[in-house]
Amino acid sequence: METIDTIPVTKIQRASKFVSTGAKVGVNYLKYYGNKMIKSEEDARAQFNSDNAEDIYNSLKQLKGSALKVAQMLSMEKTIMPQAYVDKFSLSQFSVPPLSAPLVNRTFKKYFGSTPSEVFDVFHSESINAASIGQVHLAEKDGNRLAVKIQYPGVSKSISSDLKLVKPVALRLFNITAKDSTQYFKEVEEKLIEETNYSLELKQSQEIGSACRHIPNLLFPYYYPEYSSERILTMDWMDGVHLSEFTTNNDNANKLGQALWDFYMYQMHVLKKVHADPHPGNFLVSNDEKLIVIDFGCMKEIPLEFYKPYFKLTQIETLASKDLFENEMYNLEILKEEDSDTEKEFFSSMFHELFTLFSRPFHEEQFDFSDMEFFNQLAALGSRYSNDAELKKMNANRGSKHFIYVNRTFFGLYNLLNMLKATNININSYIEYQRN
Repeated sequence: METIDTIPVTKIQRASKFVSTGAKVGVNYLKYYGNKMIKSEEDARAQFNSDNAEDIYNSLKQLKGSALKVAQMLSMEKTIMPQAYVDKFSLSQFSVPPLSAPLVNRTFKKYFGSTPSEVFDVFHSESINAASIGQVHLAEKDGNRLAVKIQYPGVSKSISSDLKLVKPVALRLFNITAKDSTQYFKEVEEKLIEETNYSLELKQSQEIGSACRHIPNLLFPYYYPEYSSERILTMDWMDGVHLSEFTTNNDNANKLGQALWDFYMYQMHVLKKVHADPHPGNFLVSNDEKLIVIDFGCMKEIPLEFYKPYFKLTQIETLASKDLFENEMYNLEILKEEDSDTEKEFFSSMFHELFTLFSRPFHEEQFDFSDMEFFNQLAALGSRYSNDAELKKMNANRGSKHFIYVNRTFFGLYNLLNMLKATNININSYIEYQRN
């Protein structure tokens, strides 16, 4: 297996990698224009996208860290990215070249003063899973099988400089225009920095596991503070397959989908803090078909001043009243006092259409997330507004910074349920799991 002995960590090294990738993309443009002379536009464009996706991903997987994390996020944005990018970037969820054994030893010794083999009874130097921020190794201690997540060297220090380099892509990812984007981009940066703090992840993992363990068909690993640090995290080894690799039928799709829905709704409405990175790599399915949650690096606190108006906008009575709807639009910083009548009318209409479609599951007792008509409508609506000429002329950055991760959480959840083909999800069943 291909391994990595070093990771570019300085600003110059990482910027140079981006520059060399840009040069490759330039060559691909030349190939594209040449191919258009001998191939159809569709075939030439498909080859261009495939070549670019390959070259960009090959660079990002060497850099790792937030640059690769952006690719991971993009792989879930099927309505934004051409399929070639989605296919290639989805590899960042599960499999990228791991650190070599000597680099693993050096990293471990930096934080524990000992090599992995000196800390554990057994430590497998070949990683089981390598992703954007860290890689996982199988270990044993006192008869227990453990998963040891080791963060790549230099990841936390490179986030700010990396994001400056990938800012144009990240802005598109979160549908943000460059003008007046500081508060939104800061939110993304802060969340990525939090993900590199494994001491914080340990605390969050224990808190959410304890709070949600009573919800049916959910499993959480036990964490070991004594074998963890700011850059190393140790937990029980959980046997299972990744959610995207699990073969479902109607019964287990609905069982897993219900567990997933209840887990998220309980966090959202009861804890006011939510696991904000719902992609398949963060979930396993156990041998007895229960959902295992294995990563709590990205958590989003939901303040009441955002929570209340946000969910009021999903209610039928609010959507039916122009005054009620407009009031919550101001509370969520979507409408501004200085808006012109044209801006006020445009954004009111736009967000009414978005919230009406997005909140459709909340208006049913049960919802079929395998319904492709619903997802096609979401994709069409997103595409229409992302290409809207009038929107591009206006101050398009609208809404509280909290929209970024709350919306991504919901749309990620919707996509996971669609991937499972969950057909019969009870929307309000989470209520019965609330503790007094």
